[in-house]
Amino acid sequence: APPPDVPPGARENQLRFLDSINRGHLANHPDNSELAARIRNFEIAARMQTSVPEVLDLSGEPDHVRKLYGLDHANKSTANYARRCLMARRLVERGVRFVQVYLNGQPWDTHDKNAERLHGLCEMTDQPSAALVMDLKQRGLLENTIVLWTGEFGRLPVSQGKDGRDHNRHGFSLWIAGGGFRKGYVHGATDDFGYRSVTDVVRVSDLHATLLHALGLDHRRLTYPHDGREDSLTDVTVTDAAVVKELLA
Repeated sequence: APPPDVPPGARENQLRFLDSINRGHLANHPDNSELAARIRNFEIAARMQTSVPEVLDLSGEPDHVRKLYGLDHANKSTANYARRCLMARRLVERGVRFVQVYLNGQPWDTHDKNAERLHGLCEMTDQPSAALVMDLKQRGLLENTIVLWTGEFGRLPVSQGKDGRDHNRHGFSLWIAGGGFRKGYVHGATDDFGYRSVTDVVRVSDLHATLLHALGLDHRRLTYPHDGREDSLTDVTVTDAAVVKELLA
């Protein structure tokens, strides 16, 4: 929202003035693709600013949708996360290409009271997360949307301190829905101790390569200049990242 001392329409007038200057400059430099791209970026940003209030207003959502997500859940943390998941659906519905839903702080960093804290975290996230996938599917959006539910690493299978779990980069789980990925499929396994991935191992770089492939991007060809060389998003020349075809439908 604009500051209270800014007159109505002032922002729109500023944007129109800026657009006229940019387009006049572009007319004199028709081959300047970077300028044309910047103009498009300004237009997208302006549309986002004007549409955000409506997108984030959940008052018009019907009761069955509110119940599906858990907006009126007795657990306030669940209700709060439910609102975020519902906002995510509304953003996707309006063409936003990347949406991140997160929890405040670092609640999954269970260096103590792991079992106790996980119970509350699962109660907080299970219903809204499932509702988001179901809602996207019912609206015909899931096929073209990748839902990735993950952290950056796992937890050790042994206790730390007072029933805590330290970080584990050698084996952890995540789930993916929609976007051309197989459903009802479990890939890979850890050793019997639950410490290290040993079967059908998927490295983070492989996961990135697979996600990019599902988005229609070849991670080997999509490069950018970095420190004097053409680098890739998966650093493929170093990681030898590969698409995990078994994950794809």
